[in-house]
Amino acid sequence: MKRLLLSGIAAALVAPAVSAQTVDGDPGFSGVYVGAAGGYDVQPNDVGSTILFDRSLNGGFGSTVTTATGANAFGPPVGGFCNGRAQAGTSPTNPVAPAGCVNDEDGWAYYGRVGWDQQRGNIVVGVVGEFGKSEITDSVTAFSTTPASYTMTRSINWEASIRGRVGYTPNNTTLFYGTFGPGYARIDRDFTTTNTANSFAERGKRNQWGITGGGGVEQRIGNNFSVGLEYMYHQYQDDDYRVRAGNTGTTAATNPFLLGNASGTDFRRSDDKFRWHSLRATAAFRF
Repeated sequence: MKRLLLSGIAAALVAPAVSAQTVDGDPGFSGVYVGAAGGYDVQPNDVGSTILFDRSLNGGFGSTVTTATGANAFGPPVGGFCNGRAQAGTSPTNPVAPAGCVNDEDGWAYYGRVGWDQQRGNIVVGVVGEFGKSEITDSVTAFSTTPASYTMTRSINWEASIRGRVGYTPNNTTLFYGTFGPGYARIDRDFTTTNTANSFAERGKRNQWGITGGGGVEQRIGNNFSVGLEYMYHQYQDDDYRVRAGNTGTTAATNPFLLGNASGTDFRRSDDKFRWHSLRATAAFRF
């Protein structure tokens, strides 16, 4: 897959060797272009997202973490989960209320791109390679009855994609198109907790393959410049990040994370896909 991404970008770079299709002397959308895309990214509201636990350390997440008395260590009225980041210093009586959580953060995104199009009559086909970054962050928090909070957060360090593009131009200056292809992203993960009784170790890969797709409209301004609006959907599998709550060397044997297994308890997110929507403006210079 990595070779596919690199070869696609290389194809876009060498595309000047392909002759442009002209319409009455006008090259239309044929040729190579370089440009940029920027806009705002929004995440879907993953209602019901939680943190899952594996007390047996056998990969079977779904355990209930209990205290020495048999009570659910993440049960109400203090315990629970929320789709967001825990506010510092708070212990909500209702963990799904805004008082204890900060919503996921949408954010700006900015990308550079290089591509090649070939126009045949009213139909335009091409390929575009893109590299950039989104400022979104996606968190989920568990609240224990201790009380303590445990927050797992992910964000995008960078994203690259190579996509095919197919469109229709009714007048040789306006292009309506759809686009789809593989993406490759570096997903940064972070874990924070107010629990000081246990040790916590993180592990898991960060670079992930995914899919990107959407559509838009592009308007030529003269022969060499174009602007547009574009919607894109991004989705990456993100199911390999683990945090283990273990023994500091002085942790009591009755600690809930050690009761099921003296080696500790593993955490993971219940929502295993990192996905978001982009609405952005585009600009390109065509050679």
